[in-house]
Amino acid sequence: MSWFPSLLSNDIAIDLGTATTLIAIKGRGIVSREPSVVAVQQDPQGQRRVLAVGKDAKEMIGRTPSGIEAIRPMRDGKIADFEITEAMLRYFVQRAHSTRSLMRPRVIVCVPCRITDVDKKAVRDSAESTGAREVYLIEEPMAAAIGAHLPITEPAGNMIVVIGGGTTEIAVISLAGIVHKESLAVGGDKMDQAIVDHVRRKHNLVIGDRTAEQVKIKIGTCLKSPPPMHMEVKGRDAAAGVPRTVTVGAHEIREALSEPLQQIVRAVRGLLERTPPELSADIVDKGVVLAGGGALLTGIDQMLRDETNLPVLIAEDPVGAVVTGAAMALDDPNLLRHVAVR
Repeated sequence: MSWFPSLLSNDIAIDLGTATTLIAIKGRGIVSREPSVVAVQQDPQGQRRVLAVGKDAKEMIGRTPSGIEAIRPMRDGKIADFEITEAMLRYFVQRAHSTRSLMRPRVIVCVPCRITDVDKKAVRDSAESTGAREVYLIEEPMAAAIGAHLPITEPAGNMIVVIGGGTTEIAVISLAGIVHKESLAVGGDKMDQAIVDHVRRKHNLVIGDRTAEQVKIKIGTCLKSPPPMHMEVKGRDAAAGVPRTVTVGAHEIREALSEPLQQIVRAVRGLLERTPPELSADIVDKGVVLAGGGALLTGIDQMLRDETNLPVLIAEDPVGAVVTGAAMALDDPNLLRHVAVR
């Protein structure tokens, strides 16, 4: 009867991402998609007080006065600030879990493949601080594969690439286990930084991460022959120190993104080289599935298709695949027993 308490609680799945935190609740699906940003104010005694979390806090990045700081407590898939991460997680869960249940919920948290034992404990402690009855961890590529409806329990190879904000997780999965995996500290953040560096180098203009992210979303592309798209970018002249506006094109943003994208390509190729021949044959037939926010970058599926000569598909909901898969695992005790991180 160990499953009975779950009928009386609203179990929660959490994708604690570097850029975005998503929460799904059993029976309700994804109920929260908020930036992983917290605005804090520090008093003269050094005590920090949370002022805003999520979207409201993200709007403050680069615009806060002295004494107030908008920070991202997650860096490269790891907890960089335990105290603020705990506060952020409590806020998101309490806001999403508005209905009262008879029992405390079970919580499953998605973590990168490269997570250390120290980070695992930090994640567990943060999840337990929300009032969880039980806490499980699941690796992001496994959760994404479940959320993308791949047949992970069958004796066949499935390859998933999850391009998140702080990391890119790549895995070959068979029989509900990860055969080979790779985790890179390359994701949307590194792409944004590449755009910041390019605009400063080519246009002598200093822009912020939020502006770089908007450029990436609007005209970012991996296509060899990008469409003639342009965008006005506002920033500070690096020499004169005054505000200035320049126009950037999709072709130069593609050039700026080439290095982080090539790192992902090399990692995918490296993992394919280590994959057993029988599983490689399955991947040739089924192809590679992309998930995560980076999968929305225009032409990234075509780029990987050209580089690997394999079919490349994008998950139906690439951003929500990880948390959806975690919720599905939490709802299936047999599957959870196989895929939870021990």
